[in-house]
Amino acid sequence: MKHLLTALALTTALTAVPALAQAKPVTFTTQMRNYGGDGAYLAFYVTDAQGGYVGSLWMAGGKAKYYRHLTGWQAATGGDTAQVDGITGASVGAGRSLKITLDLQDALFDAGYVLHVDAAVEDMRESPNEVVLPLTSDSVGKAVQGRSYIDTLTVSF
Repeated sequence: MKHLLTALALTTALTAVPALAQAKPVTFTTQMRNYGGDGAYLAFYVTDAQGGYVGSLWMAGGKAKYYRHLTGWQAATGGDTAQVDGITGASVGAGRSLKITLDLQDALFDAGYVLHVDAAVEDMRESPNEVVLPLTSDSVGKAVQGRSYIDTLTVSF
């Protein structure tokens, strides 16, 4: 059911994508560092080539009152929690991994779109743009280092 809601939310958020575009399952595997704190809240969202917000893909962390600490996502969405309705899960603990598979439009790849992942941990510093990854064919399958809490993020088909 979450995959259906995710697909619907992203489709709605990406109305500028041509109607004939095909979708495919894309897996995001996030390995967290052993940073010694509580579970991390993570916001996965996409911007266009000009840096404009396109849509939210996933929110790890269930309490909306803490979303304001995901400052890049907060700035992009104005804190609109409707952007993550139906696409949330539990926060991710230190040393753990998060693997999510979403149906994304093929048109998002090699067209200037960029994946952003913001991270925040209670009683620790916020990390906007923890990972910034252009959605290109070249980035698929390659582990990208995070700045603070995320050890690696890998995008795969």
